[in-house]
Amino acid sequence: MTITQNSEMNTSFDEKNKKSMFDVIHNIKHYLPSQAPLKDFIHHNTLHSFQNLKFHDGILQSEKIFGYKIYLQLKEFRDLYFDNKISKNILLSEIAKQGLDVSFLDKMLTYPFVEESNKRIGQLRSHWKKTYDVDIDLQTHPILFRYICNFLDQGISAISFPYPNLSFFEAMKKLDIDGLSSVFLNKNGRARKLFHTENLKIEQVLEILVNDENVYETYLYDQQFSHSGWSGLVSVIEDDPNILIEKRKISLKELVIFELLLEIDCLDSFIGENKWKPIMKSDYLFSNNLFDELTISEIDTVNQIFQNSYEKTHYEQVLQSIHENLSIKKTNVTKDLNFQAVFCIDDRESSLRMYLEDIDLNVSTYGTPGFFGFEFYFQPSNSNNLTKQCPAPVTPQYVVQEVESKNKFLKDLYIKQNKANFFTGWFLTPSLGCWSVLKLFLSLFRPSITPATTTSLRHMDKVAKLTVGFNENHPMHLGLQIGFTEEEMALRVYNLLMSIGLNTHFAKIVYLVGHGASSVNNPHYSAYDCGACSGRPGSVNARVFAHAANLPEVRKKLSAQGINIPDTTRFVGAIHDTTRDDIDFFDEHLLSIEQKEHHVKAKDIFERAMTLNAKERSRRFLMIDSTKSAKKLRDLVRIRSISLFEPRPELNHATNSLCLVGPRSMSRNLFLDRRAFLNSYDPLIDPNGLILEKILNAAAPVCGGINLEYYFSRVDNQKLGAGTKLPHNVMGLIGVANGVDGDLRPGLPIQMIEVHDPIRLLIVVYQKPYVVLETIQRNKSTYEWFKNEWVHLACIDPSDHKIYSFSNESMISFTPHEKYLLTKTSPMDIEKIRDNIPPKIFKG
Repeated sequence: MTITQNSEMNTSFDEKNKKSMFDVIHNIKHYLPSQAPLKDFIHHNTLHSFQNLKFHDGILQSEKIFGYKIYLQLKEFRDLYFDNKISKNILLSEIAKQGLDVSFLDKMLTYPFVEESNKRIGQLRSHWKKTYDVDIDLQTHPILFRYICNFLDQGISAISFPYPNLSFFEAMKKLDIDGLSSVFLNKNGRARKLFHTENLKIEQVLEILVNDENVYETYLYDQQFSHSGWSGLVSVIEDDPNILIEKRKISLKELVIFELLLEIDCLDSFIGENKWKPIMKSDYLFSNNLFDELTISEIDTVNQIFQNSYEKTHYEQVLQSIHENLSIKKTNVTKDLNFQAVFCIDDRESSLRMYLEDIDLNVSTYGTPGFFGFEFYFQPSNSNNLTKQCPAPVTPQYVVQEVESKNKFLKDLYIKQNKANFFTGWFLTPSLGCWSVLKLFLSLFRPSITPATTTSLRHMDKVAKLTVGFNENHPMHLGLQIGFTEEEMALRVYNLLMSIGLNTHFAKIVYLVGHGASSVNNPHYSAYDCGACSGRPGSVNARVFAHAANLPEVRKKLSAQGINIPDTTRFVGAIHDTTRDDIDFFDEHLLSIEQKEHHVKAKDIFERAMTLNAKERSRRFLMIDSTKSAKKLRDLVRIRSISLFEPRPELNHATNSLCLVGPRSMSRNLFLDRRAFLNSYDPLIDPNGLILEKILNAAAPVCGGINLEYYFSRVDNQKLGAGTKLPHNVMGLIGVANGVDGDLRPGLPIQMIEVHDPIRLLIVVYQKPYVVLETIQRNKSTYEWFKNEWVHLACIDPSDHKIYSFSNESMISFTPHEKYLLTKTSPMDIEKIRDNIPPKIFKG
């Protein structure tokens, strides 16, 4: 059995000869990792380059060509089956869909299949080691990585790379001439002479190494995927130089040419200039094109059946639970609410929302992407740098500045750079050194927040002012409009309130709760903050929305569009630290006396809810006794967040598997074990799916990207993940590598994914099936996620609560393979369970 190739891949040698080297480099860039530098760590589909294919076809190509692991190990699947986490009925159904007999189940469970790990990448270039016993990677990579890292360095190096305004290639040329020694081993060799040749082309260098243009592309794939981390980062920076604070000019083409020259220099130095032949002029036999037709083996079919069955077992439990939960009469009051709270859709907020509503039935919560509809750059006081506070694909035209801040940049005494003479230096070095050692020793036993701690509460000074409103006297900064006009604010407030169905029955206080995280010694800190804010805390966005929604002029414009917000209602911004389970509120001094009374009661509810939330989270942490009191556990969780030795400050999106788009009645009182992104939506005010279209255009790539990065980092943590954090070394403040000379490690470290179940995301929409189908088909890129099954889709008809699932480009009626009994659970029932728990009705 064969699978259809990607159109970019399925090319014969004759067709490939027609490609320009520009096309070859472009194609390589398409398959390289697209992870941005650490400060902009945004989750994405790791295998995005295969997304134009069906999920299983695409990931199988990645396995056969690049050697990635794409499923759990066979033993793991079998263990899941025997643990009743894979339904036998569903498994038999999937076997039948493959046209196989029922007896194939026994073979799946007992036969000693051989899981092959052959890969096509690297076979051509392995010639050098097989023929000449020269490990060309071992000789060239340390040199290459050091030069690239130093060139791109963002401030970690004691000595800056010279010529920062030149491109990488031109800077290396100048360094080779001006430096004390050549960048090449053989300073009189042909590699160095070629390096200084004007308009040097890749083909000229490949002629020396390969001597057959039919396999030039294969050789370059072999070369660049021997260090895909660095190559991927160079590709990302080439496409968007502004992603670096200290900008650098570099291209993948420059990297390729320089590396090819290093290889020639290596071979000439270790073998001799005239003692080795190009690959295709030697006796080395090579006939395997990287992108030849692929064949699906029996073990591939077994893995597909297991994966589909594993996912559908979970999906069926969830869909039946939501259906039953909708039939349960809710007792919450909607006309006289104590407060309303709008959270980010982030799955980590789902449990906090559950506890808030369980503690007080007169509390109502909503979910929306955590930038709250305001796209802008944020400029903190005393900083020339701008940080993006909206989804990564969005290019803001606005900037919000922090002014009148009283915060000072904190720095530990022992890392201050004081100018000192010989005598003061002689005194300061040992004294401050001893102090730093003592402080490090104390931090192991009594962790505390220090200047080195990354905390969401420092992202913005809560007492500073923000330039939210547009001022004609100061309209622009760096080509960006400072603040928003009243019309622009009203439009964004209206769009958000309508999207979540909050257009009437406003409480005295409506909280906008952004989220961020605290940690120390954590290079992946951005991955813990809000993805909708480009890996930053959502505090600024929450405060900006609240400011806009409180303006009388904005409310007048909203009233003209049918949203009447009472004068007694106040919007309040807040930030929830998901690692510490702490919350901070902004502009509390603007509340009226009556509003302050409501706010005091609300703060008490938030505190109680966060304490319970910390207890629930603690059951996942091996070094914490989760049976202790909730108050003690919250203190332990806080300490954990700032412990220098703790590689797991929190588990972030681990275990995510769902995204619910609909009213809170779908999930209120339903325990989903922090596995669901929750996006509020009211189908009654969106009969044509126009609001739903905007929600799914964001939810599919954002939530789907998070889910798939966790999936692939879980099933192949060595190639598609970052491995363990313990040997990680921060390179140039842009990435992590093992040691000082390793390749960059994109993806997630094992400490972020070890409890994750690799299941594709299921999006469940509360809307009529024909509306859902028409909606997803309007946007080609969004439709691709569902059509090619990288994300699954189901819907619940609001009129009769019938369930439909998307399959073969249509919505079909959902019929479960077996009945799932929805039972109740309480905090006491789950405190000792570390594994994922099926859906339950929650009763605190």
